[in-house]
This record gives sequence, C-alpha cells and structure tokens, in this order.
Amino acid sequence: MKIRHNKKRNTAFVFESLVKEITVAIMKEDKERKEKAVSLVRKHFKPGSILHRHLQCYRSLYENQDMNKQTCEKILKEAKQAIRLLDSEGLFDSQTNLIKDVNKELEPRVFSNFVPNYKSLATIDQIFSGKLSPKNIVILESQIVDDMSKPINSEKNTESIDNLVITSFVNKFNNKYENNLMENQKTLLNYYISSFADNGLGLKMFLNEEISRLKTQMTIASEISEIKSDKEMIDKTQKVFEKLDQFKSETIGNGVVLTILKTQQLEREIFENGD
Repeated sequence: MKIRHNKKRNTAFVFESLVKEITVAIMKEDKERKEKAVSLVRKHFKPGSILHRHLQCYRSLYENQDMNKQTCEKILKEAKQAIRLLDSEGLFDSQTNLIKDVNKELEPRVFSNFVPNYKSLATIDQIFSGKLSPKNIVILESQIVDDMSKPINSEKNTESIDNLVITSFVNKFNNKYENNLMENQKTLLNYYISSFADNGLGLKMFLNEEISRLKTQMTIASEISEIKSDKEMIDKTQKVFEKLDQFKSETIGNGVVLTILKTQQLEREIFENGD
C-alpha cells in the first residue's frame, strides 16, 4: 500500500528530528547549534500550544507498548477524536512556521535526519490525515494496535531514539575519561538528553535527589581517616560539597551535568578504593 507522506508536516517526525539534532550537537560540543535547536523545541512545542497537543496525540500511539489490544484500541479512538478537535488551519499555520524556522535557524538537512521509528510515525500521520479509504484505515490501525500491544522485550520492538543517542553519548564520555559509566551516570545522561523534550522536569527531579545524596556522601567521606588527616583532601572535599550546594540556584547545563558525572566518579573512587 503506497501512500504519499509529507514528513515536514508530520509533527512527531519533526520533533524527533530536532531532538536528534540536539543530541548530535551535544556530542560535537556545538553549543550554538544545540541552543538553536533547543530554542525551536521550546518555542513551537511549549505546553498548551497546538503543536504540543498534536504531538501528544502521536505519542499516545507510538510510546505505549505491552498493553492489551482493547486498551490500545481505546487509546487510538481517543487520539483520533483529539485530532478532530484541533483547529486544522491553526495546525497547518503552526507547522508552516516551524518548517520556516528550522530552515532559517538550522538548515533543511534536519528533515533528513534518521529517526528509528519513522515508519510508525508515517503510519500514524496517515491515520490522522482523514484521507484514507475505509480499507486502508482498518489495515493501518491494525498495524498500530499490533505495535502498541507488543511486549516491551519483543525482538521487533524498535529501539527508541533516547537509547540510540545515549549509547553514542556514553561512548563519547568513556573515550574522554577512559572509564565505564556507572548506572547512576547513565541515568543522569539519559535524563539530560530527554530534558529538551519535557522542559527538564525529569532531570530536575533526578538531580534534586542525586545532589542531596552526593552531598551526604561527601560529608561521610570527610570523616574517613585518610581524608580527615589530609588538609588538602579535606579542602577539596569541602569545595565539592559547596559546588553541589550552589547548583540549586543555577541553570542546568553541560557544566552542571559534567560536574555531577565527575562527582559520581569521585564517590566511587573514595568508597571503593579509599578503604
């Protein structure tokens, strides 16, 4: 079944392409390009905007898995209803402005970025278009429901973009610091990458707990005999503690994340090797 698909007007595809652009810019340490892409996401996909609501309809179908088919069918029905309630002219204008801004602030190449779940996004876009024959609608909706109801560990389950980019980011960090990342470091990086899509809510929640935990660990470390008897070590430990304490009033960026990563590494070295 061949159906034409305009990916520039596929809201979810453009969003995922921008997220991919952000992560590549982070890996290349291209701060200017990262900021431009982040600015576009915040401008066009801010909560309450028509593109944000449109994106949520896509996400309700391509981010849900391992559910029974009846539930998936209900979600599909509600997503289609939500699409019908959107202002079609307003949506078209918002997509047009987004396309113009991507071309102007970044470049048309962004629309050629590889998005792992592109096929699913294209299928969902066709379902939302309202331009299909009854037969094609039934066929495509069955495909989406099948995908949503697959077990999460299914071999055919498409790896999410977050998993792909975190692998590259982890490799970059490993090559730079010659260490294998610990689980808490992987978690931090994963939250950092996805923070551009959810305004950093998940990252902030994680950092609130992680910074508090690390401050406690640095306090405990200062009481270890080898450190306590060394003035230079005590001073450095105190500086780390003070730096962590400052983060509660700072904007979360590359520097903050890198410092937390290094502190997590320091914690491991103190408590695994300090004894």
